[in-house]
Amino acid sequence: MLKDPKIFLEKCASIIGGGYVFSSPLDMEPFLVDWNKRFRGSALAVLRPANTSEVSRLVSLCAEYQIPIVPQGGNTSFCGGGIPSQDVSSVVMSLNRMNQIREIDSENNTITVDAGAILKNVQLAAHARDRLFPLSLAAEGSCTIGGNLATNAGGVHVLRYGNMRELTLGLEVVTPTGEVWNGLRGLRKDNTGYSLKDLYIGSEGTLGIITRATLKLFPLKSVQITSLIKVAHIEQVIQLFEIARAELDSSLTAFELICPKLIELAGIANPKLSIPMRLDSDWFVLLEYSGSESWSRGQELVETLIATCIERGLVSDAVIAKSISQAKHLWEIRELVPEAQAELGPNIKHDISLPISELVSFIKIAETQLKSLWPDIEILVFGHVGDGNLHYNIAASTRELSSQHETRRTQVSEIVHDLVYLRNGSMSAEHGIGQAKLEELPRRKSQVEMALMKSIKLALDPRNLMNPGKVLI
Repeated sequence: MLKDPKIFLEKCASIIGGGYVFSSPLDMEPFLVDWNKRFRGSALAVLRPANTSEVSRLVSLCAEYQIPIVPQGGNTSFCGGGIPSQDVSSVVMSLNRMNQIREIDSENNTITVDAGAILKNVQLAAHARDRLFPLSLAAEGSCTIGGNLATNAGGVHVLRYGNMRELTLGLEVVTPTGEVWNGLRGLRKDNTGYSLKDLYIGSEGTLGIITRATLKLFPLKSVQITSLIKVAHIEQVIQLFEIARAELDSSLTAFELICPKLIELAGIANPKLSIPMRLDSDWFVLLEYSGSESWSRGQELVETLIATCIERGLVSDAVIAKSISQAKHLWEIRELVPEAQAELGPNIKHDISLPISELVSFIKIAETQLKSLWPDIEILVFGHVGDGNLHYNIAASTRELSSQHETRRTQVSEIVHDLVYLRNGSMSAEHGIGQAKLEELPRRKSQVEMALMKSIKLALDPRNLMNPGKVLI
């Protein structure tokens, strides 16, 4: 730590203004704890630049003083990626003032935005120009594009549109030395050497600071049909997905798995929420069809799909939204799921990815192993079946038992992740590594992979000033 940080902080203030340099504990508090209250850190200061030039000058200053930088967006991470360590030598660089929609090119179907732009605002800006930016997730009202890029976010529409890596055409990045790489090209094809943007996406701020992005837009679909479907067994969920994918093709834009306990808890979290059917089933699926046909044609296609699956014994009941408001209500159930889990107290969360062909085996064996050791646990499962991403979370069955739950975290996660890697899966589908999975990563990746990652980090950030203690030890 600096012997006397006063001069450094004065220089920061000269760049961005004293009102945007927070150094008191009270001012810094919101930036030093994650929204899940699991990770808490300390910092020399929180810096809030307003543009790329200010980021560049601040990074150059930090490089001069060898001050580590923790980039932060909306601070909605599950893995503590934007929270500093307890060492007070670093600064948090919050990009939440850099929130502008810079340009929409309707002919090229692109939108260029600041890294601090809130995801929901980007969606609305695109919609105002009759375009769709399809990334959608529960935190979209507070998460930022920079954070979405840093973790290669996925969300509910990956099945049709892909994750952030597929949705991004160009980036602007400030390097660890303060230089600015302007790669904001809205090109679908650009085969001129290494794909630098793909290197920064998913790097969690450990290689540089993303300041702007040029993202893909899509035509708005005139019709969206949403259905909540009741399915008895996980095998039938997979069969339903295969039939839906075959029948609806690219018009199948979401296929979300939800266990009934989470729907029950969503009703507790919001007593005004109306659950449209009995929760006497093992699984529910929230299906979304998006197309350009008439509303009646879309309804017919979804109704035919469900009728076929009922005839085959795969589906026992279903509700199809008859209006936009009914569709929003069904999606509200899904969006409440992250909040609903808190009704049982602390969760041991897992963001896993598996080949779709391995989902059934994993779900069955994991439940058997975990409940044989801890009969009192509640297994809360939801996720994006279409891309193999499950949020596989473990809670105590009652709040009274949650006090002993934390002591199980390491053992529970080891069982879950062992089963995942036996099936060629991943322990992080869309939440990143951050500090939560830092020590486990070297046990899950090969020595060759880890060595390559460390070589990249060393080449781009040899002094380890960019988000140290995240992703790589």
